[in-house]
Amino acid sequence: MINLAKEIINGRRLKRGEDLSFFLSKDSKELFKGANMIRKELCGNKVDLCTIINGRSGGCSENCKFCAQSTHYHTGIKKYGFLDPDIILEHLKKIQVNKIPRFCIVTAGRSVTGKDFDKAIESYKKIHKEYDINLCASFGLLTEDQFIKLKEAGVSMCHSNIETSKRNFPNICTTHTYEDKINNIKLIKKAGLKVCSGGIIGIGETWEDRIDMALSLSELQVDSIPINALKPIKGTPYENLKPLSKDDILRTIAIFRYINPTAYIRMAAGRNYFEDGGTSLFMSGCNATITGDMLTTVGNNTTQDKKMLTNLGFDI
Repeated sequence: MINLAKEIINGRRLKRGEDLSFFLSKDSKELFKGANMIRKELCGNKVDLCTIINGRSGGCSENCKFCAQSTHYHTGIKKYGFLDPDIILEHLKKIQVNKIPRFCIVTAGRSVTGKDFDKAIESYKKIHKEYDINLCASFGLLTEDQFIKLKEAGVSMCHSNIETSKRNFPNICTTHTYEDKINNIKLIKKAGLKVCSGGIIGIGETWEDRIDMALSLSELQVDSIPINALKPIKGTPYENLKPLSKDDILRTIAIFRYINPTAYIRMAAGRNYFEDGGTSLFMSGCNATITGDMLTTVGNNTTQDKKMLTNLGFDI
């Protein structure tokens, strides 16, 4: 694994069609060490922190089996419409005492249209004017024109998870397709925006599905790859799934680093499975994370995150 890491540092890229099954049997310490070498050599010690706000909660028409915000399930999630721009700015004002470099508005629902989209644009324009912060948007399936308007409003990156492999996607969602996701990512890129796209692990997928997802994201040349470890939520079809082991999460992160050597590998949901906030994640190839609360679950303390990462030698 160390030799492979050196080859990747020197320019080799793993491709679809290669036998990558060795990732599943290699010693974990060597795998993690190699992934950390790749991260350090090709990405340096920069770590990207992002915080999010749930801009519109609940009432989603889609049936993604892991999601608490779908109308197909009864999870008791709080429901509200798109937040007023002043509320979003007030929230950002409170959290910016931590000087977080990236902020994303995330909404439940297949897409954002009409007056809700107008509110989003107004929010981003105000934030862009008042704060020196990288702006992201996660609004589902949009048109090219909408992505262009987001860019004009100050957004630099848009988020659209592919969630899993193409093979496994119909097992987790049937109200939209894997192809819908791929087309959405292509529209984001066409509009001149960076792409944040990853997925969720621990939803019954195989290791082959995880590797396939990593390869797909490499082929799409995605800039940021959020990895979510399932936090089973009561009322969803996955409420009784057993959480992944720490080793499985770490091995996934390392594999994604080998296959996507220059991307931000962003640990999202599930980081609080690790008692220390995830030190081992950042020594296994991870170099980005979401800090603060998640959409529907408790997240991580930003002050503690910054202290941990600084102690590890990262530059935030």
